[in-house]
This record gives sequence, structure tokens and C-alpha cells, in this order.
Amino acid sequence: MSLLDLFNKNQYVIAGTLLFLAGFIAIMGIITAEAFYPTVYTTSGNEISDLGGTRPPNSIITQPSAIIFNSTMIVTGIMSLISSYCIFLIYRKLLFSIPFTIFGIGVLGVGIFPGNIEVLHPIFALTTFISGGVAAITSYKIIKTPFSYISICFGVIALSFLFFAGFFIPILGSGGTERWIAYPIVMWLTCLGGYLLGKSTNNN
Repeated sequence: MSLLDLFNKNQYVIAGTLLFLAGFIAIMGIITAEAFYPTVYTTSGNEISDLGGTRPPNSIITQPSAIIFNSTMIVTGIMSLISSYCIFLIYRKLLFSIPFTIFGIGVLGVGIFPGNIEVLHPIFALTTFISGGVAAITSYKIIKTPFSYISICFGVIALSFLFFAGFFIPILGSGGTERWIAYPIVMWLTCLGGYLLGKSTNNN
């Protein structure tokens, strides 16, 4: 059996494993970077991207937090992109594959262009949040109930906190609001990985 045949046979396994690990790596990478942050860091007052570098003009980059966070985002982005390709080969649903691919590109960009890089980082961060929420919603095209309903809820929550951030920031802080955008997407990512791994068992 060639490598291509092996790849085609195990697309569920590859996509499921990578997504499950991507969600785990994203959460644990953020927690680890927070733990190593040498100055005061709060989930309400600090955005997640502050771990890689705070906003200009007076940017602060702290190590090893920056390298941990940026590496985490790069690895998560690459894993998401590979998974997106595998999922497209399985389901051929552009309504899901397009936003999910954009999500992978966005996460990768967040890692390559950390928070201290003006213009590019905000663009990739916003791209990640919007496409991630949309991908969670449109994943109903490839998954079954009740997980499809849960995924839609995750996407709606993420997008609601993004578009109504002005309302939530006075209550949760900028960091808390951002986490209500990012973490539902990360949780959905992990759940989707588990779902695909379950499908791989059923398809053997």
C-alpha cells in the first residue's frame, strides 16, 4: 500500500487526531505561557495575544511566554490546515471547508505575526475569530445531531461576544471578553476531533 493509499484510508483518523490535539495544545499552550509570564497577567485585563507581545507603540515581549504562545499558534494553525484538507476530501462541503481553512490561516498568522506587530496581527486575529465562529456554525453540514446543535451554539456564542464586545468589555474586561470568543471555538475544535475519531471507528 502506497503512502497516498494509506493517507486516503485514514483521513478520519488524521483529521480527528490533529484537531483533538490542536485544541489540547492551544489550551495548554496558553495556560503555560500565562504561568511563565513574569509580570502581573489577568484574564480580565490582558488579551490572550499579550502573551506573544503587547500592542504597539510601547510593546512588551516577555520570554519564554512569547515563544511558547507563538509556537502554540503556529502548530495549531498547521494542524487545522491539514485537518481542513482531509475533511474536504471526506465530505466535499465548501460551505464548511472554506471558513475552516481561513480559520487555520488566521491562527497560523497570529503565531507568525504576534501582538506587537501593528496591522497584521489584528487582521489575523479578527480573521481567526470570525472564520472560527462561522466554521463552527457551518460544521452542521458534516456532523450529525446533537453535536451539530452544540457546534452552532458554540459558533453563535463566539460571534456574539465578538460583535457585541463593546457591551461585554465593561463587564468582563477585554481579556475576559476575548476568551468568550476564543475558548468556545477551541472547545468546538477539540470536540470535532473527537467526533471524527469516532467516525473513523465506525468506518473501519
